[in-house]
Amino acid sequence: MNDQDLRLAPRTRAAELLAWAAGQDRAPVAERPLRTVLALLELGEGRMHDGWPELTSNAVEHLLYERLHLYVQPAPEEDPLAYGDAVRLLVDHQRAAKRLNAKRQERLHAEAEWQGEVAAGLLRRADLVTWPRLYAVLLHAHDVDVTDLAAVRDWLTGFAGLGEEERLAGYEALVPTGWLDEPDEQGWGPGRVLSVGMATDGARRLLEQGLMRRSYRNLAELTALGRPMPDELAGGFEEFEAAAAEVALDLLGEWTVAGLPRLLVEEFPELAPEPGAEEIDAYLAQLPAE
Repeated sequence: MNDQDLRLAPRTRAAELLAWAAGQDRAPVAERPLRTVLALLELGEGRMHDGWPELTSNAVEHLLYERLHLYVQPAPEEDPLAYGDAVRLLVDHQRAAKRLNAKRQERLHAEAEWQGEVAAGLLRRADLVTWPRLYAVLLHAHDVDVTDLAAVRDWLTGFAGLGEEERLAGYEALVPTGWLDEPDEQGWGPGRVLSVGMATDGARRLLEQGLMRRSYRNLAELTALGRPMPDELAGGFEEFEAAAAEVALDLLGEWTVAGLPRLLVEEFPELAPEPGAEEIDAYLAQLPAE
């Protein structure tokens, strides 16, 4: 086991996979989507073999249909179909490594192609966004330099100074300008804001659990090798949870806009509210009886 496998964050083998693809004279695959695909597969519930995800139909569907839209917001210049391309590259690599037979390779190729197309559509659906994804879209739509954290913070400060109705109008404006599809006939309102907050909380918790599960999986292997427990697992469980939460925020930034998820949680929580049970109950109580 490589010592870097003991870190909370996945140590993807994207560079190795890209080098293999270049050696095969294959069409290039974008590095960022490839790293994202490898990380999400490793943090899923599938098995790993020699540092590579074990590919199955369930793993491909889980990634492209159930998880990708929770975390990823491509930049305007990025092709959302690249995530399906990344999966197909991994399929071919695993076939070359004799981890798949020809029949499974063909089936997974076809599944990754159509599931990748589905995933690209899901990334446009306003009813599936989380706060980091939504604000990433807003930053791009307003031509903010997302590589400049100070510029991102300044834009968020200005947006936080708007009233609630103006902010909702800002979300609505993403639809006619083509950035997102219409969420539903009711558009943006308190119920939509509530659902985005709930989705954001759930997505981040899933990611934190995946990070902790990865560390425990690696710890089991470490113990079998007779090696000592790593520092990140030697403290109390609360410290471990806190460390996972920090790494999750960093990963969410890698998959949307670097630093943005942390800003929303730590400096601008009013822009990205995540309701608790009381807020949800209060909202439901004001709805008209059916």
